[in-house]
Amino acid sequence: MKSEIVWKPTADLISKSNIQRFMRRHGIPSYDALVKRSCAEIEWFWDAVVKDLKIEFFTPYKQVLDISKGIAWAKWFVGGTINIAHNCVDKQAKDQNANQPAVIWEGEDGEVRSYSYKELYEEMNRLGNALKKLGIKKGDAVGLFMPMTPEIVSAFMAIAKVGAILVPIFSGFGADAAATRLRDCEAKVLITSDGFYRKGKEILMKSVADEAVALCPSIKNVIVKKRLGAKVNWNKQHDHDWDELIASEPSECPCEPMSSEEPFMIIYTSGTTGKPKGSVHVHGGFTVKITEEVAYQTDVQREDVLFWTTDMGWIMGPWEVVGGLALGGTIFLFEGAPDHPQPNRLWAMIERHKITTLGISPTLIRALMKYGTEPLKKHDLSSLKIIGSTGEPWNPDPYRWCLEHVGGGHCPIINLSGGTEIGACFLSPHPINELKPCTLRGPALGMDIDVFDEHGKPVREQVGELVCKKPWPGMTRGLWKDPQRYLETYWSRFENVWCHGDWAFVDKDGFWFLHGRSDDTIKIAGKRLGPAEVESVLVSHPAVAESAAIGVPHEVKGEAIWCYVILRPNIQPTEQLRTELRKLAAAKLGKSFEPDQIKFVKELPKTRNAKILRRAVRAVALGKELGDLSGLENLSSLDEIKRAL
Repeated sequence: MKSEIVWKPTADLISKSNIQRFMRRHGIPSYDALVKRSCAEIEWFWDAVVKDLKIEFFTPYKQVLDISKGIAWAKWFVGGTINIAHNCVDKQAKDQNANQPAVIWEGEDGEVRSYSYKELYEEMNRLGNALKKLGIKKGDAVGLFMPMTPEIVSAFMAIAKVGAILVPIFSGFGADAAATRLRDCEAKVLITSDGFYRKGKEILMKSVADEAVALCPSIKNVIVKKRLGAKVNWNKQHDHDWDELIASEPSECPCEPMSSEEPFMIIYTSGTTGKPKGSVHVHGGFTVKITEEVAYQTDVQREDVLFWTTDMGWIMGPWEVVGGLALGGTIFLFEGAPDHPQPNRLWAMIERHKITTLGISPTLIRALMKYGTEPLKKHDLSSLKIIGSTGEPWNPDPYRWCLEHVGGGHCPIINLSGGTEIGACFLSPHPINELKPCTLRGPALGMDIDVFDEHGKPVREQVGELVCKKPWPGMTRGLWKDPQRYLETYWSRFENVWCHGDWAFVDKDGFWFLHGRSDDTIKIAGKRLGPAEVESVLVSHPAVAESAAIGVPHEVKGEAIWCYVILRPNIQPTEQLRTELRKLAAAKLGKSFEPDQIKFVKELPKTRNAKILRRAVRAVALGKELGDLSGLENLSSLDEIKRAL
């Protein structure tokens, strides 16, 4: 990585930032000193976070951290009682923030709605009372299978408030994928919608929900919020209209005091093989860790509007809701796609709603780049102060495009990396940091992160495994009903060290970078290469919009590189272009890394949050089992991969 700095914070940004306030409060002279102390003294740091961000416990905790059962089973804020809903909604609805917008939503048809904290509080309470009348008790699981409408926030918080366990399910799932998750946690109620709009089409959810419920005998009641007004099948025995159900319920509902270690959410992440993994997140640790990240990494303050282009079924959905509301800010949700009905929709929403904090993925930026800068120029994006990013490694050209054209040169890209099971981030810059292209800067605060070689020794200036050597509040409390799988997946590689499966690199200046999943690594004649390195080279060519690189078996070299490439509009695939791309990769990466195949496709398999599913590309290319594809949005892309063969 070149040593060039592409972004520097202004003195004004530094002085007004949440993280600088924390440093002043504790007499910490520099960012490096803060990182060092927060990682060395994790109990001091997380206790200080609770006080700084005014996170409220009903009963004060007696011990910050208990690792008596081992690091893998760490307990945080022991003896304390707390509730996420109290910290995210009740607290704000009872202070001067009551009439501030908590949630703003825009539909694909142009409809805009908002809830103040007071309105969110009242609807949450009415739904909470209704859930209790349906027999929901503390510890019961409730499925949440809804589009990103304002009511999804009411439902999220109502479930938490009554002490039930939230099970968010990706709104694009089919019946089997939804049922697998609902059965695993033995959900008793499902909250859903009749449907939503996406790319001009009506997506009917109720019919999918009906199929899923038929496969889940534990579900006794279904609550349906009508968005489309579509005609749906109605089972009078267990279906309830949202509006009718809550209409007569009181607007006050007691908040259930929960032990810090009691679960508030089971959120599932897909595995390459086997059933989805249910990550268990708890009231205390998730509240503290997520609020800390949104406060210090993305610098959200009360006057800010936070918008992450995500779904509640992905970890960034709960991240946005919990962090944004616990800080008393405003969160923005939208229906549909960011480039429909016009390529400028994302930029128009930023302007209309004065978004200050925008969360995207590198793939989304690559997809929007193909439209050029004209859609951007139509809109005033000056409200933006922070651009957040997650999901995958960046390529330099899209990173610079985003920095220059979306952020206008005045917004840092807070490129963070974590995971569903992490419940947070391992790596992240902060607004007071200088940045190099694509960097994650370094460990997140309070996270003892390192890069190990294959023998478990720390390395610098070479690619290694990203690991965490100490516990953190947001970590999953095992995998639901599968503690052995949890230990084998994350704790078996190195003793008492979490190994997540990401390749990382720390340069000579101490800047950290990711190089993709270690199970995606391409190994050629004994040399290792991350697919992101190949993809970055290809995307730098003016004809290429997106790419995915995979390793395939080769009898001489061990593996060879195959690349699947999406071209920019009006560019035709030719043998000359194919040769150009192969030579470009060889020139940039070395002759031994020249791709054996360049294949032109119209689309690549992606999740709803725009992450390319490389393992699906590889499985199709090699004719292997596809594994869990429940998170895949565009199944037709697999036919494209087959056609390219």
